[in-house]
Amino acid sequence: MAIRRGDTVIFSHPPVIAAWAAVGGKKESEGPLAASFDELVQDASFASQGCKSWEQGESLLQERCARRCLDKAGITPEEVELAFAGDLQAQCTASNYTMRTLNIPFAGLYGACSTMTEGLCLGAMAAAAGYARQVLAMSSSHFCAAEREFRTPLEYGGKRTTTAQWTATAAGACLLRPSGSGVPVLSATIGRVCDPQVMDINNMGAAMAPAAAATLLAYFSGTGTRPEDFDAVFTGDLGQVGTELLHEMMQSAHHPIPNHRDCGCLIYDVEGQNVQSGGSGAGCSAAVLAAYVLPKLMSGEYRRVLFLSTGALMSQTTFLQGESIPGIAHCIELGSPEGGNGK
Repeated sequence: MAIRRGDTVIFSHPPVIAAWAAVGGKKESEGPLAASFDELVQDASFASQGCKSWEQGESLLQERCARRCLDKAGITPEEVELAFAGDLQAQCTASNYTMRTLNIPFAGLYGACSTMTEGLCLGAMAAAAGYARQVLAMSSSHFCAAEREFRTPLEYGGKRTTTAQWTATAAGACLLRPSGSGVPVLSATIGRVCDPQVMDINNMGAAMAPAAAATLLAYFSGTGTRPEDFDAVFTGDLGQVGTELLHEMMQSAHHPIPNHRDCGCLIYDVEGQNVQSGGSGAGCSAAVLAAYVLPKLMSGEYRRVLFLSTGALMSQTTFLQGESIPGIAHCIELGSPEGGNGK
């Protein structure tokens, strides 16, 4: 039986992430994590594969990531019993069209950039409860598709602000099982919507940082742990602006996080790649998890980490209507296979 402590579910018999994969685009191939990706695509339009739009290209990006993950797990799509997936396109169309091809029982998610950890939380719960033995969790994003949907098409040539973040053209996928070899998922924390009344669509870090702080504080309060109990605390994609705000909030709450690292600052060379405040997008934390965090846990370099994905929950319509931009952050606790469970 799982144990509930506040907003956190602690698994008495932790499910495991048995396999994972990360696929990225050209910008990601120039970043510091390039060597750890399973595949890097130089033409993110996938025109040579018959794609006629950025949106179609993202679906193919996600499909390739899913297939690489399943290949590493040694199974076929037909053997997957449940998939949780999402993206930034309206009505999660990138994921819908991916699943149209893979034909897996599918629950579509929209948590914006928090989608990967949302999927992992739900996937771990389903696996731990015995509802499915092979569960796929994944998310993706595409710079060109996201700019067209939320800001201005690339052809417009708009000037990017210093607080803006670069939406990753990337996907990450994880296969969860109730037990066996892999990285154990020790707990899952579902976040709450937090609205700091940010109105600037070019400052997602400020919109998401309060949600990250709220979820971390809820986790620490419910479990009786502190930041120093972990080798690292990862957040989704706050970028430099959001990271600074998060540290200020956690310091004020008497829970400083010197072991914090942000996926938006890891996936790119923020100073050298012209990405303004750093990376973002539903594929950002997903790819960093698969390319960077999980390998370090599997090797034993990390023994216990917290991993959050953060999301800004606006739409094109609400932004144009002058609504504020709420945020949310979901969290999973991961251990090493050698028993770094802190129990």
